[in-house]
Amino acid sequence: MIWIVLPAYNEEANIGRLLGEICATWQETLPHRTLHVLVVDDGSADATADVVRAFRDELDGDALPACTVELLAHEVNQGLAEAIRTGLTTAADRAGDRDVILTMDADNSHVPGLIPTMVRAIGEGYDLVIASRYQPGARVVGLSLQRRVLSYAASWLFRGLFPIPGVRDYTCGFRAYRAAMIKPVLAENPQFISERGFSCMVDILLKLRTQDPPVTMAEVPLLLRYDKKEGASKMDVGGTITDTLALIARRRMGRDD
Repeated sequence: MIWIVLPAYNEEANIGRLLGEICATWQETLPHRTLHVLVVDDGSADATADVVRAFRDELDGDALPACTVELLAHEVNQGLAEAIRTGLTTAADRAGDRDVILTMDADNSHVPGLIPTMVRAIGEGYDLVIASRYQPGARVVGLSLQRRVLSYAASWLFRGLFPIPGVRDYTCGFRAYRAAMIKPVLAENPQFISERGFSCMVDILLKLRTQDPPVTMAEVPLLLRYDKKEGASKMDVGGTITDTLALIARRRMGRDD
């Protein structure tokens, strides 16, 4: 089975289109695999949950649904880290060892057509596959120059301080995990996802890089489509920089909290 975790906050304008593209991709490329999408509505103030329920109910009425969709709801907004924790731990608790668990942004900037490539890489033996902006063939459309510069700077900083073989993009949330790898990690440490906000994606990689046995990681080129995203970015750039620098300081001092 393939599990897709979508942390969503005020994404009523994007989530329906994304779910439609995910299910279309499943029909066209992965019909032999069962696909289950977990949407974690992180206390949205708009109609995100209603859009997901409507899409889910439409699938339930189909004799041969392209995929199944489930809504997990936080009553109040808790931030990206808690939404990722809810989705990943739920998927890991239910997944079998041969399953694949993916995480994606819910703002329609991550192209679902890349999912089969990532799943295939897991099947070829990798434990974690990252959709990367820094692999040959990657392309970013519609992202501001400021955000591009910050992303490149973060990539060089993390590669210099915390090198991981095969990894250049430490912050992208479009990832595929081998369930057999991530299940025991989450089960043995309920606080594995401990960082707040967007820096949680970096923290996950930094913790996995020290696992024994080693976690094998790879990247595939990402097509990032910010031009398809409706609405303002949920990222607090200043807060994310502060959190990330604090994370770096703690890891350089050998602290995991």
